[in-house]
Amino acid sequence: MRTSALLVAVGLIALLPVRVSSQWWSRAPADFEECADAAEKAATKEEKTAALAECNAKFAGRRKPGGGYTYYDFMQDRTFDIAGPNPTPEEQKNIDQQYTVYLENQRRNSIAAAAATVAAKQQERELQQSQPPLPPAEVQQASLKSDIVRVPVPVQRPTKQQQAAYDARLKAASCAKHEFSCEWPKLSESLNGLKKLFSSNSAKAKGS
Repeated sequence: MRTSALLVAVGLIALLPVRVSSQWWSRAPADFEECADAAEKAATKEEKTAALAECNAKFAGRRKPGGGYTYYDFMQDRTFDIAGPNPTPEEQKNIDQQYTVYLENQRRNSIAAAAATVAAKQQERELQQSQPPLPPAEVQQASLKSDIVRVPVPVQRPTKQQQAAYDARLKAASCAKHEFSCEWPKLSESLNGLKKLFSSNSAKAKGS
């Protein structure tokens, strides 16, 4: 993987549209910083860009303020101290070994994160199962409460006398004064009484 990445980087540098001769500097630079200073003196922007790319490909290390050099490995996102402007074979071997350790740590971290997720879900499931269920009596009461249907209490039927008195009060309340439909029963009763009175008087007169 590391070799492929380096080959890709070198290939991209090789495809730059502007090519400059390796003799564009007055003398061979000692490290990247010296090479970059010389590249800044290029005549055009394109030549400067190409010269800096060549410096980057030639020197992997960068100067440290206190002396020595550091190498940045983008695959690990980490820097390593090296003696010169480029890693020696031994230093490169150590960087590759550290990359193997880095990959193993990444794998372990992924496994640990997945295991923690599974454990959290299992703990939540066990907690839900450990809650005591409702006793049968409480379950039955809850079921009965949900199934109760309120039934209206039947009203006792009134007697005939109570119904007649109620109808009379209702009729009296609904009748307006001096309406013929309401006054007629009273007039009819008066006429019947007069008829009985006259019939009685006539019978007495004939008998005498």
